[in-house]
Amino acid sequence: SPIARLQPANLAQLEVLLRDNHLPTQDCAAQAQNFFGIFDGDELIAAGGLEPAEDYALLRSVVVKKQYRASGLARIISEYLIDLAEADDKKAVYLLTETAETYFEKLGFSRLERTQVPLEITLTRQFTSLCPDTASCMVLTLSAR
Repeated sequence: SPIARLQPANLAQLEVLLRDNHLPTQDCAAQAQNFFGIFDGDELIAAGGLEPAEDYALLRSVVVKKQYRASGLARIISEYLIDLAEADDKKAVYLLTETAETYFEKLGFSRLERTQVPLEITLTRQFTSLCPDTASCMVLTLSAR
């Protein structure tokens, strides 16, 4: 199914999907324009966000509805967002994860210390307040792809 940029009307569904998966929803409304989703009819079944931060981008909240898991949708959304960052000439994509480290390693991301993350990324709300300090930080450098 095609990937669509989420509209304000999709916000409620996005928040439920994130909440059901224990992902932060506090800044959804502010970030809504940076979220993309896959729909089954009118139902939002997968979503992810790409928050621009100067020369970089933050991949966030890649989520798939329970009954649609293991169907490759997370990969489709992640790769779409990475391609988007690349098309936008971003130097690298960063992410924070507590649970999906191995998954993102398969997509080419590698771990790094928070101290190695560029300032522009550390200033995002996701980084400063929404993700716990225990989350792993990962990066995918785009020029190397």
